[in-house]
Amino acid sequence: MGQARKRCWEYAWVIDLDIKGFFDTINHDLMMKAVDYYKPTKWVRLYIERWLKAPADDGKGNKIERTVGTPQGGVISPLLANMFLHFTFDRWMAKNYPSNPFERYADDIVIHCRTKEKAEELLSQIKNRMTECFLQVHPEKTKIVYCKDRNRKESYERIEFDFLGFTFRPRMARSKSGKMFLAFTPAISKKSSQAIKDTIRTWKIHRAVEADLESLSLLYNAKIRGWITYYGKYRISEMYGIFCMFQKILVKWAKCKFKKLKGSWLKASRFIRGIALRCKCLFAHWELGWLANGRI
Repeated sequence: MGQARKRCWEYAWVIDLDIKGFFDTINHDLMMKAVDYYKPTKWVRLYIERWLKAPADDGKGNKIERTVGTPQGGVISPLLANMFLHFTFDRWMAKNYPSNPFERYADDIVIHCRTKEKAEELLSQIKNRMTECFLQVHPEKTKIVYCKDRNRKESYERIEFDFLGFTFRPRMARSKSGKMFLAFTPAISKKSSQAIKDTIRTWKIHRAVEADLESLSLLYNAKIRGWITYYGKYRISEMYGIFCMFQKILVKWAKCKFKKLKGSWLKASRFIRGIALRCKCLFAHWELGWLANGRI
């Protein structure tokens, strides 16, 4: 992630590459050629081939023969997919376009270019390469993005892209001297933020009236800390909506649990805030000083 961020400062254009139905369209013959490059033992090769060709169940008891693709959700599928793209994309790029660095995680790929013309030319060649390898560049999801910032002031229709749960786009930043300027930086994406909120809703914390805050902390704080460690590395302020939602859920829990609060949202909010000030270690966002109504 840090490498992508740095290169977006160095290169003005990005190809946000998406391979259509990648896991479902991997060619088995080419896949086995990639496997053979590493000279596996006969039994390993046999089981990999069986894994690829194992028929799928349509849920109605019918077997569907597989001639392409790797089983999604299978433990070995990500390994095979990475191996396949290492030969079909990574090595091809290194040989033919060494001056265009890229980041790739499975089939999520970002390629950096100096100019728009170079990006368009390179994308055209990548499409041809994917066709040679029986893959297809997604015509709608693949796009060329302009990394607009204070020094790049051209107008272009696409100035943001998503990569590994982050959205890269122009944002206001503050320099060391305190001056504001436009920078092209990552922050948690709306999709990732919504996924986290949906996960928190499934916990149904407000119904756990038999539990105390220490118990809730043991159950959920590690998850919250993990999100903060990953998504909070860049612009943690973009996670405020998540902290706010979780805080409101804790307030709702307190309102349901304690009769002394008399069902008052205001009293419950003050109660939770008081605990947050005294026991910041209970939740990771409390340790950082974030509450529903702003920083502590």
